[in-house]
Amino acid sequence: MSARILVVDDVPANIKLLEARLSAEYFDVLTAPNGTEALKMCQRAECDIILLDVMMPDIDGFEVCRRLKSDPLTHHIPVVMVTALDSASDRVRGLEAGADDFLTKPVSDVALIARVRSLTRLKMMTDELRMRAVTSFEIGVQAPERSAITDTGKGGRVLLVDDRSSSYERLASLLAAEHAVDVEPNPAEALFHAADGNYDLLIVSLDLHNYDGLRLCSQARSLERTRHVPILAIADPDSNTRLLRGLEIGVNDYLLRPIDKNELLARARTQIRRRRYTDHLRDNVQNSIEMAITDALTGLHNRRYMESHLATLAEQASTRGKPLALMMLDIDYFKSINDGYGHDAGDDVLREFAVRVRKSIRGIDLACRYGGEEFVIVMPETDLHVAGMVAERVRRSIAGEPFAVNNGSKRIDVTISIGLSTLETKGEAVADVLKRADQALYRAKHDGRNRVVAQAA
Repeated sequence: MSARILVVDDVPANIKLLEARLSAEYFDVLTAPNGTEALKMCQRAECDIILLDVMMPDIDGFEVCRRLKSDPLTHHIPVVMVTALDSASDRVRGLEAGADDFLTKPVSDVALIARVRSLTRLKMMTDELRMRAVTSFEIGVQAPERSAITDTGKGGRVLLVDDRSSSYERLASLLAAEHAVDVEPNPAEALFHAADGNYDLLIVSLDLHNYDGLRLCSQARSLERTRHVPILAIADPDSNTRLLRGLEIGVNDYLLRPIDKNELLARARTQIRRRRYTDHLRDNVQNSIEMAITDALTGLHNRRYMESHLATLAEQASTRGKPLALMMLDIDYFKSINDGYGHDAGDDVLREFAVRVRKSIRGIDLACRYGGEEFVIVMPETDLHVAGMVAERVRRSIAGEPFAVNNGSKRIDVTISIGLSTLETKGEAVADVLKRADQALYRAKHDGRNRVVAQAA
């Protein structure tokens, strides 16, 4: 797992030391002697993670971090502050500036590599989501950086797993100032609780009685419903080895007892903001996928999706020796609807048509808008006789009740013509099946419309 690490420090000896340690682990290391140069390099997207010294002469690390996290172009880059300042107030100040974590000088080799590897995994996941979401940004879906920059990280849902009442009562009281908190004192039930609760943050004590807190963290990472929930570990000061192991298995952050209230709240806000940002990215990716395969007006699948999916269904039907039927539908005299009532009325008809089709076909059937007023329904494991019954049900649902158009001010009669065909021989080209359905549709329209016509090979 490699990444480009930017080391920012005004002391050349410090840079050389970190560069040597990171290079030995096969990370690519870039360096910057001050905050100004670091900001320029980040703007050019030259790094994946930043190790940022706090005390620098031109711009201190707090201000550099604040600028990085307030810029949509650099907001997503993880920042680790490397500092000799080790008080809780300094850590809180850095977290409020947007830092993802801290390393205290002199930096432990084990802690350095564990933290960098953990953040590398996070950065790779975020970059993949951002790359996949590019299309949705280009077609007008709002990029999540704007909301992420203004997100306070408050108002989250937190599950606290701790079996010591003196500990969880205090922690829950502190967290309740900014979040909705549930406490699970039974570690054996924690995973089920977490899976069912749609939480923004999971806080796990690693000092559970007769239960391995790291195993719980590992299980949370392997379960689909909790895989993306950030985990904040709570541990005693002598738990460094376990904490480093936790970072390797997916713990996002940790706190050592005694817990400082402000640091706890700051770290919780950081994790919740990150969760919301990545969730927004995933939502955008899902939306872009749906937009790519769905007709915007009717909500049915589009022609591109139908052609791809139909080829797969036809191959499966041939392999398994199962029938496959195609139904091609066309709204009768649709041009006259547009001409007589306006294109808005035509859109009303198309939307209502899609609703009635969905109600009339079976769950296994695939309905698609083929183009204009023409539609295709793919019916797996369906012979011509059953397909005819489904087609007749669709035809009746359209002709049986007038369509409301122009905000319900008018109601008009609509009918459809339907052509049917089936996959006749093993390995037959899908184009041939579509052509026969189209020929059957032409006959239905030629013979008077508002009817179903089937055509065999």
